[in-house]
Amino acid sequence: MSEDSYKVQTVVIGAGVVGLAIARELAASGREVIVLEAGPRFGEGISSRNSEVIHAGLYYQQDSLKARFCVRGRQLLYDYCRSHKVGHRKCGKWIIATDAAQSEKLAGIREQAALNGVSLQLADGQEITRKLPVINAEAGLWSPETGIVDSHGLMLSLLGALEDSGGQLVLNSPVTAVCSDGPLHTLTVGGAAGVTLQAREVVNAAGLGAPALAGSWQGLPDTARPRQWLARGVYFSYNGKHPFDSLIYPLPEPGGLGVHLTLDLAGQARFGPDVEWIDSEDYTVNPERVHRFVEGIRAWWPGMDAGRLQPAYAGIRPKLTGPEGGFFDFRIDGPQQHGLAGLVNLFGVESPGLTSSLAIAGYVKSLLADT
Repeated sequence: MSEDSYKVQTVVIGAGVVGLAIARELAASGREVIVLEAGPRFGEGISSRNSEVIHAGLYYQQDSLKARFCVRGRQLLYDYCRSHKVGHRKCGKWIIATDAAQSEKLAGIREQAALNGVSLQLADGQEITRKLPVINAEAGLWSPETGIVDSHGLMLSLLGALEDSGGQLVLNSPVTAVCSDGPLHTLTVGGAAGVTLQAREVVNAAGLGAPALAGSWQGLPDTARPRQWLARGVYFSYNGKHPFDSLIYPLPEPGGLGVHLTLDLAGQARFGPDVEWIDSEDYTVNPERVHRFVEGIRAWWPGMDAGRLQPAYAGIRPKLTGPEGGFFDFRIDGPQQHGLAGLVNLFGVESPGLTSSLAIAGYVKSLLADT
């Protein structure tokens, strides 16, 4: 190795909430862990551009990784937030149907949730009107386990726990190439002072960049290089007071859960995300999309003041299927999938990735323990 080459036991690529959760878990097991983040700060990609919702685990196919990790991760996350004093609130959410045809679809959601071990309460329109007089609904489902979390505070806490266990976050350190040969993985790291690292374990948790990195990974079989599609979702904030203290969701739509109302811990409301398939990473918020938001929101909140909607931000969801592809699961490839000891690649970790982060971390540790 050259003078600018170093050896380390474990490298985690990507400092989003999933990468930090994995790094914390591995460092707590006694490993020497370095997290490499391409950007100047942690958590500036998918992890900072979402709804900050703690999902209950309602919609995902039974026994899928999304279903298992969401249900398990939700409880782990609530426990972690309580014990580490991370801001959160179990506020619950309503899934509402605005007409008879939609009402029939609620039964399917309730059945799927029950298969995943999640109980939902069915309410008719009169009951919803008593609880939410401003809402137009034929029927609805109440999810008491849904909540919200301060995602930045969560990541800051995970980073602190990582450092307490001896781990380290290195910023401005993009991984530009990786070669896996035998028991070692050699990483070329860019930045102001580029270096080469040799590691026995590598976790590719690079979010949107994970498939591209895998695409150029020397030694990785072609079957372990998935294609990725990008779905942008924009959010609009709602200025001023509103009548809600829980989340409001319409029925799911292709590619997402529909334009829903979420709250931050200060009580401010925001709506989103919608779904727009794009070809490259672009976080532009087109103010004209507000017209679609207004139409959708007024279907269930007729009195919404459209003049109080303001463009907020956009997020991008990494998809492993295109617009017509339907459900796909998290893809977490360990040595059993690609044949390379000490390597785990994570692809397509979109919602409920935040909720699932601590459960994913435990799963990744188990995959590495088997090598």
